[in-house]
Amino acid sequence: MARDEAPAVNKALFVRLRAKAGKGSEVEAFLREGLSAVMEERDTTTWYAVRFGHEDFAIFDTFPGDKGRLAHLAGKVGRALIAKTPELLDGMPKIEDAQVLAYKLPDENGQVED
Repeated sequence: MARDEAPAVNKALFVRLRAKAGKGSEVEAFLREGLSAVMEERDTTTWYAVRFGHEDFAIFDTFPGDKGRLAHLAGKVGRALIAKTPELLDGMPKIEDAQVLAYKLPDENGQVED
């Protein structure tokens, strides 16, 4: 990547979710349904919804900058997640901002410089 080009990604979010007992399948369905809304977000470069066990889930997504990350948090999935938290989740989602250090995307990879 040339020094004057902006990286495809340099910001990320990692969100841990713990389903209430017996609500794992509902959290999974919620996350699967969220993909269509995320596909509409221009500045969400990658988005992953993952399951670690019966009640443990996470979302990991990447963005070209803070603007995209903030737009995603305020977007359809972010708003729906907050609305569904009392019904589906055991506690609040744990949202962590992260800086991407390196990445590999189809047809692109690179080190991300400060």
